Amino acid sequence: MTERVRVAVLAGGPSAEHEVSLQSAQAVFNALPRDLYEPVAVVVDRRGRWPVELRRDLVDVVFPVLHGPFGEDGVVQGHLETLGLPYVGCGVMASAVGMNKVAMRRAFLAEGIPVTPHVWFTEHEWRATTDHPGLVKSLDWPMYVKPAGMGSSIGISRVTCVEELRAGVELALAHDRTVVVEQGVTAREIVCGVLGGHDTPDTSVPGELIVPGDWLDYEAKYLSRAEIAAIPAVLPERVAEDVRELALRAFRAIGGYGLSRVDFLYEEDTGRLYVLEINTMPGFTSRSVYARCWAASGVPYPDLLRRLVDLAFARSGS
Repeated sequence: MTERVRVAVLAGGPSAEHEVSLQSAQAVFNALPRDLYEPVAVVVDRRGRWPVELRRDLVDVVFPVLHGPFGEDGVVQGHLETLGLPYVGCGVMASAVGMNKVAMRRAFLAEGIPVTPHVWFTEHEWRATTDHPGLVKSLDWPMYVKPAGMGSSIGISRVTCVEELRAGVELALAHDRTVVVEQGVTAREIVCGVLGGHDTPDTSVPGELIVPGDWLDYEAKYLSRAEIAAIPAVLPERVAEDVRELALRAFRAIGGYGLSRVDFLYEEDTGRLYVLEINTMPGFTSRSVYARCWAASGVPYPDLLRRLVDLAFARSGS
């Protein structure tokens, strides 16, 4: 019998997305085919402490199912690079750019990828002025206020007036020292999965997020039992093709590798598509849309995990 590949499934971490990571990692741990892999659970605690020191004599490859700062922003990826361990997903640069909403948009704009109108400012700039409306004068209400380096809809507010703007910025600053404010648009929320290496990545069928209110917040994503996605999305063929093409362009713009989920806003009235963001380690829970989009594209969950592990080895030359 061929010796099974030892896969360290990293979970937890010190970010606000600790609980989401535990759910995702549990799903990955359970679904890794046992005839091929020997999964090893490695839960990093909320203070960033590791239960074991990873080494090549203990594990063969790492699946960092970590979301948010520390796990999705290049920090863990850099650590694994120093250890010489193959790992699933984007590298240091792509992870860092993909996690930061300012750097991400700069990369997109440099490649001519459409994004919604937005502004950004630091905590110092916010505290240094009383003219808070002046910081967002190029935008119209409603707006969305977001911490630059956080995911899972944490720290995000929809604001419709100056008082709400001030409260939303304070909430965002609790998570990051840089804040992004985006123009709100009336649009459908579309997602598309990317899977593959630098040269020939593939895209999944697009899915659509079912938004119960003005936007899909943390509670709707992870705590509600209501359906959150329609897969595949019902779109005109041309729009679906544009979604997949833009997803590849966004993936390449940040230097992506392995996997990403690209989120879009689709204005039906105008036909415009905006790339909202790219997630370099999307959720892997039973409700998460990345795996569901690939299942609808003919790649069931265990096969998806196998392809991701194979890509990790391919990048490392193992």
